[in-house]
Amino acid sequence: MKRWGLMGLLALAACGPDDASDKGAQGRVCPNVIAGALSEPVRPRQVGAPLQMEEDGRQRVIIRYRSLGVRSQGRVEQVGGQVTATFRSTPAVAARMSLLEQRALLAEDPQVESIELDQTWHTLAPATAPVSPLLTALARGAQPTELTTGLRRVQAHEVWDLDGDGLPDPGRPTGAGVRVCVIDSGLDLEHPELKDAVVAGRDLLDDDDTPSDFSGGHGWGTGHGTHVAGIIAARPGHGGQGTPALQATGLMGVAPGAELVIARVLDVHGRTHMSFVLAAVEYCAEQGAKVVSLSLGGGVATKTTLEVFEAAHAQGMLVVAAAGNYGVQVVDYPASDPHVLAVGALDAYDRRASFSSGGRRLALMAPGVDVLSTFPRGQGAFSTVDVQGTQPLSRSLLYGPIESRWGKLVDCGFGDSLDSCEGSTCSGFIAYVRHGQVPTDFAMVNVMKQGARAVIFGNARPEGGVDILSMPRRGQWVPAVTITQAGGTVLHRMLGQLASVNMVPADYTYMSGTSMATPYVSGVAALLFSAYPAATPDQVKHALLSSAKDLGPAGYDEGYGHGLVQARLALETLAQMP
Repeated sequence: MKRWGLMGLLALAACGPDDASDKGAQGRVCPNVIAGALSEPVRPRQVGAPLQMEEDGRQRVIIRYRSLGVRSQGRVEQVGGQVTATFRSTPAVAARMSLLEQRALLAEDPQVESIELDQTWHTLAPATAPVSPLLTALARGAQPTELTTGLRRVQAHEVWDLDGDGLPDPGRPTGAGVRVCVIDSGLDLEHPELKDAVVAGRDLLDDDDTPSDFSGGHGWGTGHGTHVAGIIAARPGHGGQGTPALQATGLMGVAPGAELVIARVLDVHGRTHMSFVLAAVEYCAEQGAKVVSLSLGGGVATKTTLEVFEAAHAQGMLVVAAAGNYGVQVVDYPASDPHVLAVGALDAYDRRASFSSGGRRLALMAPGVDVLSTFPRGQGAFSTVDVQGTQPLSRSLLYGPIESRWGKLVDCGFGDSLDSCEGSTCSGFIAYVRHGQVPTDFAMVNVMKQGARAVIFGNARPEGGVDILSMPRRGQWVPAVTITQAGGTVLHRMLGQLASVNMVPADYTYMSGTSMATPYVSGVAALLFSAYPAATPDQVKHALLSSAKDLGPAGYDEGYGHGLVQARLALETLAQMP
């Protein structure tokens, strides 16, 4: 999952662009332009959207029955409720009911065992983690092949590229014939890297067969599902718009021959209800999926969830889920379910990412910091910061405006007040802000009010690197990037010089989180099922765990699980099993 790290939405007035010539009456505050997010909530795009205000006062609930053969939809409707899903693997239905209707059902139907709230689950958007300065050299030029750093670290290419030409070899396991079900925010169904990989799809929210992450009324969603899907199964030689970070051929997924089944359960805000996820798991089984990839969570185990995931395992599916981005020693649910494989995130040094949750249910680790993958077309961005020819490594903020700006470089400290920018002017400047003292959007509003036309965030942590940050998805913002601590030190000596922040739109982006680590393991599992179609989930799980690269203290530990997933070694281990 991803983590936002953003405070609540703001609505504040800000400085105008270049045509505003002088300061207003409020010290360094400039007049006339809005900075920050709109104060009015945006209504979700679909009628059945998670967390949509129920105008009729009903709640979303799960109704459990005492017997698997009994699911009385008619009785629920008789008392005024509305059934939204009927489960096959557990004696339960999902419904919308008022409290009065719930009491009536419990009183009138002796077969009802219990009624519980339909939990809210979600992605926890982009996790804040520093990108290694060692990645600087790669980031300055186009990646020479379609094999990403993360793909190499999990040995995927050692399974299907034995001749070393950067392409899958004929006859090698690539995930071909294996269906991987991605339960997430939907997909950019026309992305060149993915459109040939999708074989089936279902939108559980809109109740149709088009699991797109795009809505005509609200535009693109989070792009989360597109990023996850690319890590698993981006196709070779089908590159999108990726200059300057990628060659024209783009990048490849861990299992570039796998077939994708897409189940959209997350709304445009990255939220859902437990019932949609459970229904999606059953849909995955219907479609013959061998692997289910879940980069979401936030719930707690119930009898209903335990039975659905147990049934998925019994039907031959390996479910892989994100451990969580809270940085605590408790694995999130559903990753902590007994029949789910929990995955944590590593940085470029094979260290547990600062945000990655651990605990006794943690199984494996995979790359989860600064992961480059597919994104809705034209919604990603690659950035360049230039001050008198100095170009530090930078990353654009997710969901920010993709524009280029220039101006005098001004020190704005931590961006924690409306007088933080020394030498600001309403004719416009580029703000340098040390990140971490206040939330990202709060700092941006403060410096925008003082006239900033773009923002450069420097990592203030001693370990250096580049933070992956994001902006609120609506409102008035200026372009913004993050740079390394070392880059910030250099730029600080160049204050007052002309600076430029340049961005180009892309069909790819960088993200961090256990959401990004999870699909690496899902892709490796697909490679194993591709090589051995008769293998059981338990056999594949054993091969993955016993072959992982041990990290941290020797043997299994709650910080790293069994270690970094290794595709080639796992395949060799599976080959030796009876």
